[in-house]
Amino acid sequence: MHCQNCGHPLAYRNPVPTVDIIIHFHGGIVLIERKNPPHGWALPGGFVDYGETLEQAASREAEEETGLKLTDLKQFHAYSDPARDSRLHTITTVYSAVGSGVLRAGDDAGQATIFQPADFPALAFDHARILADYFERHPFLKEK
Repeated sequence: MHCQNCGHPLAYRNPVPTVDIIIHFHGGIVLIERKNPPHGWALPGGFVDYGETLEQAASREAEEETGLKLTDLKQFHAYSDPARDSRLHTITTVYSAVGSGVLRAGDDAGQATIFQPADFPALAFDHARILADYFERHPFLKEK
């Protein structure tokens, strides 16, 4: 690994920051089916770009993958298990938000679909744990 500014080799490795978004839309939660490995259903999200805030990354990733604009964006929790992503060590900051607009898959999402909590498919990464934690703290949302 090399410094992006000067090109010198770096002697350290850091976890990579990501965001994931629990999007409430039309009475359900939006999940995307990933086009790229690791495949499967997941919360919309992705890597934080250099120079971007976590909130900007969440809004950008949501729009790129689902076509939705976000309102009422709230930070939920961070997850840092080094094994949460098989590609590399990531730390995700999870947000919840309300989506508006027309739902459509984009970027690296093959599909974008609304699911009810009782009907969630098997999920990639640690997204089943994230959603279980979320509904444990917000049980009234799971019943809607």
